[in-house]
Amino acid sequence: MDIKNKVALVTGAGKGIGRAISLALAREGANVAVVSRTAKDLHSLSREIGDVGRKALIIEGDVTRESVIRGFIKETATKFGGIDILVNNAGVGRFGRIESLSTQDWDDMFETNLRAMFLCIREALPHLKKKEESIVVNIASLAGKNAFATGAGYAASKWGVMALSKCLLLEERDAGVRTIAVCPGSVDTRFFAHESLPNPNREKILKAEDVAQATIDAIKLPQRAMVSEIEIRPTNP
Repeated sequence: MDIKNKVALVTGAGKGIGRAISLALAREGANVAVVSRTAKDLHSLSREIGDVGRKALIIEGDVTRESVIRGFIKETATKFGGIDILVNNAGVGRFGRIESLSTQDWDDMFETNLRAMFLCIREALPHLKKKEESIVVNIASLAGKNAFATGAGYAASKWGVMALSKCLLLEERDAGVRTIAVCPGSVDTRFFAHESLPNPNREKILKAEDVAQATIDAIKLPQRAMVSEIEIRPTNP
């Protein structure tokens, strides 16, 4: 896909991987709708998108609310004339042993990491399918293919992301919609602030920009080619 003049929508765009992908898309020529619960982060991001000559649509909203998702999908398509690229990045991590993990923490992860992704895809598909080529990028995790102690809820939600991605690929490939599941390993973001997770060497693990670059490279492949899954991890963490 030639990204120039395409319309992208990125959830969880305020920080980390979402922010890096939003900026990378803008640098490739896309106009970008950016969604986050924190308006301050979005205004800063919008200025950076404007600095590279592209338009940004700021949408402050909670992706766990179905009405909010319907609203920002409609607003993006109305303002920019459609949607070509959907990046489902919004996600949360709550960690603890199964015997002590609260129901609320479990529900928070499934509502944000999986249910919201399903809703975004479902609501965006009518717009994506109007295009000759379009792409859905789902940010999963290596935890969506592996297990680790204290990660039951997080890993289960990300395994769900992988299943959702594979089903979407099979259902919509004939309509010209490509699906990419991106599975990062350790990334230098605020994710590792949780006390139950090991404190990594932040100079050796991935940067958000590395994940963004891999994602952009996959998007830019011609329509006849699809990278359905990306595993990206630190070389020597």
